[in-house]
Amino acid sequence: LSCLDRVQHGCRVDAEVLEALDSGRLTLGQGTLLEPGCWITLAPEATIAVGDGCFLNRGVMLAAHDRIEIGDHVMFANNCFVGDASHKFDDPDLPITWQGFESKGPVSIGSNCWFGVNCVVTSGVRIGDRCVIGANSVVTSDLPDGVIAAGSPAKVIREIEFRSAGAQGSGSQSQE
Repeated sequence: LSCLDRVQHGCRVDAEVLEALDSGRLTLGQGTLLEPGCWITLAPEATIAVGDGCFLNRGVMLAAHDRIEIGDHVMFANNCFVGDASHKFDDPDLPITWQGFESKGPVSIGSNCWFGVNCVVTSGVRIGDRCVIGANSVVTSDLPDGVIAAGSPAKVIREIEFRSAGAQGSGSQSQE
């Protein structure tokens, strides 16, 4: 399937997004799904790369001033926001709408991460592989691989205790 075939019926696809797809500045991996109401916006030289098998639920927004990179099999619940810049507001002689943007750097999200409802990821942040971010969290600093983080700002709650290879899943019963 083409990138546009994976966009759910009812999604609005702006010319900016079509141009970014056509020029290669926006890439959507195989099997990635965008639900209705997702919004992707890019500055003229910005890039967004979304890996294979990702799921962006309703209301997810990606806003790139420079670069946003999302690994494979990342899941965003409703209304998450990932942005690599923020509005300037400190010039008292200019309206806020004219002050432009500033960035702490690109955003990088590892593979196999899960973001709860209403999460925000700010500029310059690197999130490792296999992280879980709790609902309503604001990620303002880097997170290592394999952690659960939550809060505003998000803090590591604990490392994820992964099952060993061959361990039975929840709800399974062993046969004796």
